[in-house]
Amino acid sequence: MKKQQGFTLIELMIVVAIIAIIASIAIPNLLSARLNANESAAIATLKNISSSQAQCQASGVIDVNGNGAGEYGYFGELSGAVGVRDANGTPSTTVRITPPVLSGAFGTFTEATPRNGAATNGGAVLRSGYYFAMLAPGVNSEVVQEAPTGGAAGHNNPNPAQSEVLWACYAWPVSRGNSGKRVFFVNQAGDVLASPNVATGTQYSGTTRTPHVNAAYIGTTMASTLAVNATGSNEERWIAVQ
Repeated sequence: MKKQQGFTLIELMIVVAIIAIIASIAIPNLLSARLNANESAAIATLKNISSSQAQCQASGVIDVNGNGAGEYGYFGELSGAVGVRDANGTPSTTVRITPPVLSGAFGTFTEATPRNGAATNGGAVLRSGYYFAMLAPGVNSEVVQEAPTGGAAGHNNPNPAQSEVLWACYAWPVSRGNSGKRVFFVNQAGDVLASPNVATGTQYSGTTRTPHVNAAYIGTTMASTLAVNATGSNEERWIAVQ
């Protein structure tokens, strides 16, 4: 009769220990790789958004005041999900950007609650572990958020003259530390800025801890100086990224 072969308890414990050691090394590396990939995707997306805004403004398809100077748009308008705002500042039922200058994925919105600096909730778009929120200017260059369902509507109605020269967009992680760490910003200047997103009380994450609308500015309006290599209203330093 043949003697049965098997693993001893000590051998099994050694294998389990080796697996645990490998996992302790591999899992953090995988998480770090995912965070880096999501952040890189967010930066690339913001650059694409900047190009799309330039196309929209140059085309003159949004011209609420009828002066021949094009205006920058919200995600809902750029993606063709809603009509461009008309003379009443509400989405047109007949005129849309065709073809859209942004992917149709930017026409699906999640309602996001601003930390402060804005009286109402706004619409945010989810892409690769990050939320993106488009901002437009009011009559005094104050921030006007996109409507929760996209585009302009009611109180989410930007000023035509200011919208010819100003716009801004923030990107922040869906789950800070899991889907991304840093918060990003771009506006009509075209430079993507990054902030570490570590300051106590301003660690942006998800739809209830969204960026202060003036976080990347040294001031309270969209006409204020940007905090490039300086501390913004969120009390963190903003650095230009490639």
